[in-house]
Amino acid sequence: MESLPDAIVQHILSLVSNAKDVASCNCVSKRWKDSMPYLRSLFFPRNLFDNLTNGNTPDAIVSQMVSSIVKLEQLVVYCPFSSSALVSWLSMAGPSLKNLELRMDDIIEHQNSTEIPLKLDCLGAARNLESLKLWGVLMIQSPKWDVFYGLKNLEIVGATVNDFAVSVALRACPNLTHLLLLGCEGLRSISIENPHIQQCKLDFFGAGNCSLMISSSKLESLEVQGCSCIRVLETQCLKNLSISNHAGQVHMVDFGKLVALETLSIRGVQWCWDAVSNIVQMASEVKHLYMKVEFTGDTDNLQPFPEIDFVDFFNSHPKLETFEIHGAMFAALCKKNSLENVESGFMIPHLEKVVVTVRSPLNAEQKMSMLDSLIKYARNLKWMTIKILQMKSSHRSTDDFFEDICRFRYMNREIVSIE
Repeated sequence: MESLPDAIVQHILSLVSNAKDVASCNCVSKRWKDSMPYLRSLFFPRNLFDNLTNGNTPDAIVSQMVSSIVKLEQLVVYCPFSSSALVSWLSMAGPSLKNLELRMDDIIEHQNSTEIPLKLDCLGAARNLESLKLWGVLMIQSPKWDVFYGLKNLEIVGATVNDFAVSVALRACPNLTHLLLLGCEGLRSISIENPHIQQCKLDFFGAGNCSLMISSSKLESLEVQGCSCIRVLETQCLKNLSISNHAGQVHMVDFGKLVALETLSIRGVQWCWDAVSNIVQMASEVKHLYMKVEFTGDTDNLQPFPEIDFVDFFNSHPKLETFEIHGAMFAALCKKNSLENVESGFMIPHLEKVVVTVRSPLNAEQKMSMLDSLIKYARNLKWMTIKILQMKSSHRSTDDFFEDICRFRYMNREIVSIE
């Protein structure tokens, strides 16, 4: 590299970001050391300063490295730090920072912490941020943020929050396009009104009884876990939708007509039947459908699913290419005798992949009839997987059913597999 022009050396070394590697480069030569101020990114791993000596502190070392860089655009700090140090870093690098990622550890430190200002309140100094990622956040007080007009991406992972504080934080980010709230605990009701959001992923811990309302005319992808009531006001651009609730019931979903939806996934222990029926009916244009719900019922009493008409179901979803159905919902689709008098023109035109999970030998004849019908009417079917999950029974019917499945697999071995 000695023969390269300074500009080329500076560009090559600007691609180094790990703080340990940066420190090593400083020791190679004066020329390399003189190139370090032109770095664009710094990354401080979690355990980088575990064996410090000579009275050095992580805060001081990070401050020294940040202050040596002319125009820092990305700062990632996973090692422990204080709020006073964060104030110092952002006062030096804040105007040029575009991407900031911090492991806050607020939840762990909260019991013994008397830090003023709070770490969250310090972030306003980085007013030109485009992406902000925070880990281990305690947001039970509203953050004292000005408006982040340039912020497009906000990710908060592993947080204890309350409704009002989250609302204040979101209002400070009026131009978000990507929002991720993952592993957040303490929310009961959240309203997200932002016309620019395109990608939204929400995962809430707790009893699964959170209420959610979203209004965004550009929303393309939505993943929600842990909500019982979900309302999305504008869905004309929504292409991917996933709703799950593993701790509580899904009582209500209100989406309107999902004209652009391509992928739908519904999962959970218990959904009210109206919620299941509504979301499936609204998603008539869907191409990829995943259904894994164990029970229905409007109260704490778990109930089986009502019968679903096989022919009506596939006629209502003519664009289906991928179909995955699990346990009780598969049984409900098999029960109704809609296959006895099928019209001659009935077919499932675009279905290529099917995954079926079987958990019980009950109604084995109807289940085998449905599997046969999928082969018969889905002329473009290329792959069918039958998953046999925890099917426990000492009765002879279990063995008979398994033999029927094996025979079915043998007769259609080019398409069908068993797991």
